[in-house]
Amino acid sequence: MYTLSKNLRLTAFIFMAVGAILFTVDYFNLPKTTADVEALEAAHGGGHGEATTGSHELVTSHDATNAHESDHGEAGGHEMSQEEHLEHTLVQYQNKPWSAIYIAAFFFFMIALACLAFYAIQYASQAGWSPLVLRVMEGITGYLLLGSIIMFVLLAFSGFHINHLFHWMDPELVKVGGDHYDKLIAGKSGYLNVPFFLGRAAFFILGWNIYRYFALKFSKNQDEATDNKWHKKSFKAAAGFLVFFIYTESIMSWDWIMSLDPHWFSTLFGWYVFAGMMVCAITTIALVTIYLKSIGYLEKVNDSHIHDLAKFMFAFSIFWTYLWFSQFMLIWYSNIPEEVTYFITRIEDYNLPFFAMVAMNFVFPLLLLMNSDYKRINWFVVMAGIVILLGHYVDIFNMVMPATVGKSWSFGFVEIGALLFFLGLFIFIVFTSLTKRPLEPKRNPLIEESKHFHY
Repeated sequence: MYTLSKNLRLTAFIFMAVGAILFTVDYFNLPKTTADVEALEAAHGGGHGEATTGSHELVTSHDATNAHESDHGEAGGHEMSQEEHLEHTLVQYQNKPWSAIYIAAFFFFMIALACLAFYAIQYASQAGWSPLVLRVMEGITGYLLLGSIIMFVLLAFSGFHINHLFHWMDPELVKVGGDHYDKLIAGKSGYLNVPFFLGRAAFFILGWNIYRYFALKFSKNQDEATDNKWHKKSFKAAAGFLVFFIYTESIMSWDWIMSLDPHWFSTLFGWYVFAGMMVCAITTIALVTIYLKSIGYLEKVNDSHIHDLAKFMFAFSIFWTYLWFSQFMLIWYSNIPEEVTYFITRIEDYNLPFFAMVAMNFVFPLLLLMNSDYKRINWFVVMAGIVILLGHYVDIFNMVMPATVGKSWSFGFVEIGALLFFLGLFIFIVFTSLTKRPLEPKRNPLIEESKHFHY
């Protein structure tokens, strides 16, 4: 039975404490009024000359005109007054801490959810290599309940206008004849409305957590059984959950990420988010497994198990790159204004994180994990894994920040603090979950195959 060490518990609490302190310090330094924004711009040499919305600039709920509809003659880039510009920029600054929390919360939530899907895949495919690491997966999914509740609370805060991350939630945008009426958003209001949005989120979260509850129950019962009855139930439940997951994950990615840019859409987006989720989950499984093995647990996990996990890391990194390039290339080549705006914003205003993310998520894993021998070297896998996780955090950052804070972005204490806080929370919950049961399944019918897994 794994025991949570005092050092690991202390590390988790330190991350949470330092993260909370950094976040709070930077939060109180953010502009609170338009006068603060004006003073900040004056200090940085800004001013009214920057107040023109380009063809690609973000427009928030306080400026319902969306610049990338200019070619349709509905909103167009227009010259803002100084007052409008200051109010617009103030909203971006007010969104900054909420965006930092949202990105970090979603990042760790998606790891737990994708890990649950990967766990289900093991049962549905009757994989013989993985039973020795199933408990690791169960531990990581321990974060799912709290992580999904946090996400729902953040979404509800947006729905009740406590923050303005989802600017389509502004009722003025769908008021026919109003000054801020937005024809495209009004056309989507049958789907993009707060009650339906929160209802879908609640349904998805409930379904995911119900499956986890029964998956762990069946797994525990199988350990105490004398036959394979509960293993067969696990197989059926996993097969059903995977159908539910692939639909709900796609809709979740549209709702929780893509609708931050409600004028833009991509038919590949659900798959794109899925690939990022899966590579992060598998990487986390590998890192936790290597850590546990390094402190004397999971003795029967061998280099072949690590090699398989590293192969999945490599494979999903390539799959993610394929989807990223397919989405980017087709939109960029077609050059349709309301579509290409999404990438223009990110290339012009987020140049460094945009291209750094591609290098971290494709080039680095390709160089480190292409060689089969390197996949068996733990420190190579750990190094590649850390870069992959950071790279996909930056990927989420690139998806969220341009839509919520526009050009007013930075990477400072607010972002670092939110990331550290959720990292500490994730570590504490995951490793506490691992203490609940023995790390090696007792009656899994494939456990012997896993113990003798070598190639």
